[in-house]
This record gives sequence, structure tokens and C-alpha cells, in this order.
Amino acid sequence: MDIEADIRALQLDSAEDNASVPNEDVKAQEFEKPVLVEEDLTYENSATSQPAQVEPKGTIEVKDKDTCALEDTEDEIEENKKRHLNVVFIGHVDAGKSTIGGQILYLSGRVDERTIQKYEKEAKDKSRESWYMAYIMDTNEEERVKGITVEVGRAHFETESTRFTILDAPGHKNYVPNMISGASQADIGVLVISARKGEFETGYERGGQTREHVQLAKTLGVSKLLVVINKMDDLTVNWSKERYDEIESKMVPFLRSSGYNVKKDVQFLPISGLLGSNMKTRMDKNICPWWNGPCLFEVLDAVEVPPRDPKGPFRMPIIDKFKDMGTVVMGKAESGCVCEGDSLLVMPNKAHVKVLAIYCDEDKVRYAGPGENLRIRLSGIEEEDILSGFVLCCAVRPIAAVSVFVAQLQILELLDNAIFTAGYKAVLHIHSVVEECEIVELIQQIDPKTKKVMKKKVLFVKNGAVVLCRIQVNNVICIEKFTDFAQLGRFTLRTEGKTVAVGKVTDICP
Repeated sequence: MDIEADIRALQLDSAEDNASVPNEDVKAQEFEKPVLVEEDLTYENSATSQPAQVEPKGTIEVKDKDTCALEDTEDEIEENKKRHLNVVFIGHVDAGKSTIGGQILYLSGRVDERTIQKYEKEAKDKSRESWYMAYIMDTNEEERVKGITVEVGRAHFETESTRFTILDAPGHKNYVPNMISGASQADIGVLVISARKGEFETGYERGGQTREHVQLAKTLGVSKLLVVINKMDDLTVNWSKERYDEIESKMVPFLRSSGYNVKKDVQFLPISGLLGSNMKTRMDKNICPWWNGPCLFEVLDAVEVPPRDPKGPFRMPIIDKFKDMGTVVMGKAESGCVCEGDSLLVMPNKAHVKVLAIYCDEDKVRYAGPGENLRIRLSGIEEEDILSGFVLCCAVRPIAAVSVFVAQLQILELLDNAIFTAGYKAVLHIHSVVEECEIVELIQQIDPKTKKVMKKKVLFVKNGAVVLCRIQVNNVICIEKFTDFAQLGRFTLRTEGKTVAVGKVTDICP
């Protein structure tokens, strides 16, 4: 019996020694960080941001084998080979964002025919026959009754080479804060524009959400934009090339003024979200003979994955939390890796927690890298002790928690009769934080053309001005300098439902 026990012990030791870490295909591309530009809106891609430090393709270094004992299964290795992209759908209300999201899930096999028939019947009973595809994304009864998205819808689908997370942002102006939350988690934006007569004009004119969503997306780090001209099948359009060209000709100058490189970072294509035309397969030439470009799935598959830093300190802004056999937090990992069993820190309340389980998409995993949308079960903290905007981070290099910071701001458009000066109050949106703030000091004004200091002392600034200022928030928040972590250092200021300024954190005050 003792011999048999010794043999079993030797077999277990051998199995542990031979355990291997699954490969991850890390595809790093050089990307550009935004800087303030001459044009009248937000940022332009020009300088190179902090380079992502990655291992050679197919390898990831895991420092603590005991903490992160990954399972070497063929299924995990195959899944890790797929790229992952977060796609946010933005645009004016009723442009068809939720319908397109639902159609994508149906075409990719994530929703079966029986479910579609159920939604068709439900929509018909509400006398809203054309809304049934949107019901796949809009699961809330209030959203289905009103026909508008309120919360950011979330879903997943895959192609042969890529895993996608869909973020369906609300289009109504009352829910712009929720749109900001969705866009801050995205790698690529899909701007949905309705080609229906009158609907494009409503969204594009002053006060329409098409303009604001573009500006916010650029400010929030969505550097690539796919502009889909939807509802091309509508009777007022009927796949008209003239209507498509008209919309494109109006959008291009605006996108350029918002800081997008239209030739490199923007692509247009016509679709019908309701019918699924030019989405999974290319357009039927009998219906639209003038379109020779790719379909939606082809364009999404061709998008380059932005660089991510698996070796950096772990950072995951928390967007939601709930109880489920412990405390579960949700968010997108912006930097670093997390393993089951890791000891982490919840900031700013400095709570030490342990990772009990990690869920990526719908699957439980032992390990997750940057760029993934995660649900993490924690021990050591109660759900009521966590707020949206808190950050889950590594204990060795925790994120800064401050109430005062210095930022470079560009004023977009102030409210009528408003003066931007010390004492100006607004609502700050930075990653998943929403906090009231006050401008306590204007430090200096910067010439947007030369980037040089205009005056050392400035009392107030007007629309279009670039200014360095000191900002104070009511409660302690977690932020980083823009040069260190761009996604945790860019923000917007809003007042009375309107975006009045965009900026980046340049210094953190102790």
C-alpha cells in the first residue's frame, strides 16, 4: 500500500511539473494618442503613445505559477488564438443601432429562429412590427415599449478569426452618460446613420446626437470609426447612390474637424439592419448594383486590434456589481492580467480582495488579459462597499485616488451667457466615474495652433480655447495621467445635458 501511495504521489508531482500555460495570440500594433489640434473640436492622432510591451507571438509570461495555474486544454488554446474586439454602436436615436445588433447576433447564430418568431409576435402585438430585431438587444420592458435604448446593451458573437463584444449605446440625448460609459470600453465605433428622408438631417443638425456622439467617441479613445448608412431599403431611399453620396459628403468634413483621419480611420458602407443586407454577405448586385465594397462582417474582421499591455499593472474600472455567491464586479481590463487566486485592491477605499472566479463573455476562465470584458467574483468585500467608478487594481502599483488634478481642456461650446472661469461647475465623466466638479484655477491658456503658452495668468476663456486648469471633485476618484494610461486619463465635462469641454489629465495632485 505504501508503495502504491508513493507511485501516486510521484505521478501527481510529474503532472504538475509538466503543466503548461496556454498560448495567447497577442497582436500588437503601433497606435497613436490624441493631442489637441487646430480644428475646433477634440483631438487628432499624431503622436505615438506608450508602447505596449508584449511577448513574442504565442507566449505569455506568468510570474507566479502557483497563483495562476492555467489549464492546458486544446479548447482554451484554440479560443485564445482568436482576437478580441469591443465594438460600440453609436448614433442618433432611432437610427437602427439595436436592430443592427440583433441582426448580427441572428446572422452569427447566437439567436435561433424560434426566438426570432417569439419577438416578431411580441412586436406585432405592440403594433411595432419593425422593432422585433431590436428586442434581441433591448431586453428591458421599458426599452421595448418606448422603442429606445436606455442602458448599454451587451452581447457577444464570433467570426472565424475574431471574438466580438457588442456594446449597444443609447441614442437619446437624455441617456448620453450611459453612451459615454459604453464608448469608454470600446476599441472601435460603429456610427449608425439613418438614410431615411428627414432622419439623417434630424440627427446631424445642431443639437442632434450624431454630432455629439462622434465628438464623444473621439474624446473617449475610439480611434477607428465605421460609418454605416442604415435603412437603405426604405421607400424614401431605395438603395439610392445619390442619397448615400449626399450623406457621406456631409459627414466627411465634420469627421475631419472632429479629429478623425478620414482616409485611415473611417470607412463608410450601406446596409439594411432590418433585412440584414450587406451585413454577413456582400450586397446583391441586383438590388444595389453600384456598391462594390465589403460587407459589415468583412470590415469588422479587418480591423486591427489596438495594442494592449499584458505586463502592465492590472487596471479594471468597475461599471457594475452584484451578489452571486460572493461579490461580483464587472468591467473592462484596461491593462495587465488577472488570474484566479490573485490578491488585488479595490480603490479608492483600499480594500484588499481575492479573486475567486473570472468570467469572460459567458465562460469561466482561469486567466484573462487586457481588453477583455470581465465579471470577477471577489472575497473580502461586500457589494454595498463598491460603487461604479471604483477601480480593481494590483496591490503593488495601485491607481491614484485624488480629489484635485491638473488637466488640459478644450472648450467646445459653452451654454449661452456662461463664462468659463474659476468657480465654473460641471459634471465630470472619466472612464466609469460620474462626479460633480469645479474649476478652481485657470493656470494658463495655450495657443491651439502653436501649442505654446499664450498667457501665464488668465481670468476666463471662450469657446474653442485650450486651457490648463486645476479641477476639484466632490469625492475622491481614481484616475491616471493621460501619458501613463490614456483610457483612464481622458474625460469630458457636461452641463445641463450638453458636452461643453473635453480634456486629458496632465498631473495628479497628492
